[in-house]
Amino acid sequence: MPKIAEAKKSTSKSSSKFTRETYTFWYEQMLLMRRFEEKTGQLYIQQKIRGFCHLYIGQEAIAAGGETAIRKTDKIITAYRDHAHPIVRGLHPKYVMAELYGKATGCSKGKGGSMHMFSKEHNFFGGHGIVGGQIPMGAGIAFADKYNGTDDITLCLMGDGAVRQGALHESFNMAMTWKLPVIFIIENNNYAMGTSVERTSNVHDLYKIGSGYEMPSFQVDGMRCETVHEAIASAAERARKGEGPTLLEIKTYRYRGHSMSDPGTYRTKDEVEEYKKLDPLEQCLAVMKENKWIDDKGIEAAEAKVKALVEESVKFAEESPYPDPSEIYKDVYVQSDYPYIKE
Repeated sequence: MPKIAEAKKSTSKSSSKFTRETYTFWYEQMLLMRRFEEKTGQLYIQQKIRGFCHLYIGQEAIAAGGETAIRKTDKIITAYRDHAHPIVRGLHPKYVMAELYGKATGCSKGKGGSMHMFSKEHNFFGGHGIVGGQIPMGAGIAFADKYNGTDDITLCLMGDGAVRQGALHESFNMAMTWKLPVIFIIENNNYAMGTSVERTSNVHDLYKIGSGYEMPSFQVDGMRCETVHEAIASAAERARKGEGPTLLEIKTYRYRGHSMSDPGTYRTKDEVEEYKKLDPLEQCLAVMKENKWIDDKGIEAAEAKVKALVEESVKFAEESPYPDPSEIYKDVYVQSDYPYIKE
């Protein structure tokens, strides 16, 4: 039986405060993420997308619920399962698709591919292929905001496998010592590649790791936008007041393999089907139907809108040029006269 239900203890506010507009945003954004990733999987099989490719299907509530809990000026940094985050931040999906194709019009100029999405305009700082490598970077971005005197915060996301990296502990120590405005989020989908949490540590409730640093730490239901929003909003408020970081273990589940090359034989079909009963997209839709905020025509319209957007993105990627060979020498180093960095 799925363990997601155990995470509900971390939030206590009623979801009745959320408006129709908020639910509509959640639904449309999660639907776009889902259809975009499904198309990405198809294109990968057709070999139009190469390299490693990690889909976000099943985890959409974290990106959608988190976005409504923060400001556009806040920052987000994550690992290599990163297609959905820049989209929910506001980046047109065609630039994400072009990056998947390795085209010059991609959000990383075709140089990053699936695992290295960036959007400076939307305060999305990657997309990082090194397991756990984004954790100290997230703390560093938060340090910059504190140093510059803003009240912006940083969401630093990681998978459950990254929790075993030593850089996490160094980052936690400094973040608490300096009271950095960062929210560390563990997207716990139960498996580090194909290895379950239970096989990697005797600490199965990952939020407890924060207690060693006296960091406020909570477990969150990651299959519902409401609980994700509430937990992140609460942590964000604390960070903006100068009270420092929070650790959130957001329990979620991926319906596909770790990557496109993973058949997922380490888990049973029954397990996957049980978690599909908690599908975040369906849970959000159920609330909208119950409140009569959407009907069959509305659902059809949303599907049509998303389908057109995905098709537009594929067409844009197909027709975009590959980077010029000379681009290989650009964006490698930044010219500077220490200690002043010049663009």
